[in-house]
Amino acid sequence: MAKITVKGTEITIISVENEEYFCITDMLKVKDGDFFVTDWLRNRNTLEYIGIWEQVYNPHFNYGEFAIIKNKAGLNNFKISVKEFVEKTNAISLQAKAGRYGGTYAHKDIAFEFAMWISPEFKIYIIKEFQRLKEAETNPMLGEWNVKRVLSKVNYTLHTDAVRDFVIPKIDVEREKTYAYADEADMLNLALWSCTAKQWREANPEHAKKNLNIRDTASINELVVLANLESFNAELLKRKIDKAARYACLHEMAQRQLTRLDAIDAEKGFRKLERGGKRVSGRSSEYCKQANKDATR
Repeated sequence: MAKITVKGTEITIISVENEEYFCITDMLKVKDGDFFVTDWLRNRNTLEYIGIWEQVYNPHFNYGEFAIIKNKAGLNNFKISVKEFVEKTNAISLQAKAGRYGGTYAHKDIAFEFAMWISPEFKIYIIKEFQRLKEAETNPMLGEWNVKRVLSKVNYTLHTDAVRDFVIPKIDVEREKTYAYADEADMLNLALWSCTAKQWREANPEHAKKNLNIRDTASINELVVLANLESFNAELLKRKIDKAARYACLHEMAQRQLTRLDAIDAEKGFRKLERGGKRVSGRSSEYCKQANKDATR
């Protein structure tokens, strides 16, 4: 089982005999108003497409029962559930599941047509996100999630060791020692994103509910710069540079490096870009703009 998120909606994908089936019940959440899968299934164009698909891929499809159902399409009193349709026609393009991952599932070919019924824009985005998922599965070491996971750990130990060795010994109050690591981390956040972790959470409550933090939403370029900042700050701590001077150096370094990495589109080195050359990774600086607005109110 896998999940993709399209236009803010999480969609479950399951594998049935090595074929992907999308939960169209999840997809329906994107459509405004009260619509149901049965509204889509009673449409003549829908039935014609499913019938042709079954003819190509399903040698056990019951054409007799399907013809009866198709002839009723368009009548005001015609309505059929997915479960009933599958039982009568022996269709394999649709599945009705109960239990933990219950809902109506459609083979990806049918699901993409269902997405078109919701909106052409939604179809484009769901295909794009599915392609990204397949690319990550094909090249797991190039997947954005794996890249971010590695980058988020780069130089982290060097930085925390420097805080332990050069900041903690100067603090007398035990309670303040506990916050020293977070305080130094937030200085890096401010240098790169101009907001603290707390400000980011307050400005992005929906992300915070999902246990996402400022670094989870960062672009790969931002995480590269963050790793560099951690290493550089560790060296500045060893040289006993005061906090204000360190922040000034780190902020200048962050802006300079990020501008350069964006200019050369450094993320190409981690994975293929999608058609059109648009970056698909998140960017915490965008989320921080809202945090800055809230902080100045």
